[in-house]
Amino acid sequence: MKALTWQGIHDVRVDTVPDPTIQKPTDAIIRVTSSGLCGSDLHLYEVLGAYLDAGDILGHEPMGIVEAVGAEVTDIAPGDRVVIPFNISCGRCYMCDTGLQSQCETTQGREYDTGAALLGYSKLYGQVPGGQAELLRVPQAHYGPIKVPEGPSDDRFLFLSDVLPTAWQGVKYADVGPGDSLLVLGLGPIGEMATRIAQHQGVEQVIAIDVVPDRLERARAHGVQALNLDDHDDLASVVREQTGGRGPDAVLEAVGMEAHGAPVGKLAHRLAGLLPDAAARKVIETAGIDRLSALNSAFDLVRRGGTVSISGVYGGAASPMNLMQIFDKQIQIRGGQANVKRWIDDIMPLLAGDDDPLGTESFATHHVPLDDAPEAYEKFQKKEDGTFKVVFKPGT
Repeated sequence: MKALTWQGIHDVRVDTVPDPTIQKPTDAIIRVTSSGLCGSDLHLYEVLGAYLDAGDILGHEPMGIVEAVGAEVTDIAPGDRVVIPFNISCGRCYMCDTGLQSQCETTQGREYDTGAALLGYSKLYGQVPGGQAELLRVPQAHYGPIKVPEGPSDDRFLFLSDVLPTAWQGVKYADVGPGDSLLVLGLGPIGEMATRIAQHQGVEQVIAIDVVPDRLERARAHGVQALNLDDHDDLASVVREQTGGRGPDAVLEAVGMEAHGAPVGKLAHRLAGLLPDAAARKVIETAGIDRLSALNSAFDLVRRGGTVSISGVYGGAASPMNLMQIFDKQIQIRGGQANVKRWIDDIMPLLAGDDDPLGTESFATHHVPLDDAPEAYEKFQKKEDGTFKVVFKPGT
């Protein structure tokens, strides 16, 4: 089969690799019909090479048709159309029972003390081959796959794999509703979808901040007060003016370690790519200091007694925060990998009708053959050609 493989920093290639097979009775094999390119894939593309081996298959937003199932997989069968969550969870352990599937005790990365295994996401999370490929082995398939109906296009359901539950959890953790205000930092796919979910749930005032003009215009087109960071020297004053002088009730941080204007942290991560793996891992795990601009902005902008919801991905451990500010303002903080299966019952009714209230079918900007994946990665990383959300179409 063809698959998108990591070969080095800024070097991904479409190779021919062996087809996956059923290895355990809880496995399934799917033929991938669509697979998303995620912002967190760029962390592998650019900074987390120390946790990858040449030939690792990337991608964690797949859907497709079931080809085969193991003996213990009874909820899906060959021919079913399914979306595969990016986190791999068993549905049977304590964490899964409490709705924290991203912390599944069966698949946790114990070597690195990380949460549940993820598709296509490095040794940190299990080194499981990913879904930017023609075929995918799905571990824990007795629980994970989400069966979806025939008929609507893949784009109606594909984002159940990551974007929709991640944005949904971010808004849920922000604890906002009718009459409240929410500020979203970053208008990538997660931030943009979070603004739509917040509006759908009746949040009265949705503000967002970014620096990419086409992303700002996309948000403004559906009523978001979108501010260009580069246009305001005193952003805090501008935001407070729009929120009764106090600041928003909650800030959803959807930037993470890709924060704009963090040159020292970025340099440290890039230099890590030149080190032997063991040394590079140490640098990556402790080089988070200068990548906190978005998170520090969230603490500064939120009102006293407000909530900061963190959806952005962070990769460094040595990340000093202004604890005095957090304590003094009585800020509540929530965040973490999305617990995909926890939110599916809430989201699915919004996808099952004809009206598509979250705009999923028009959410992707680019649909490209898998063979074009290397070019798509480069354009997405450089934000060229209006590249906002890419969907790979294996077999085309």
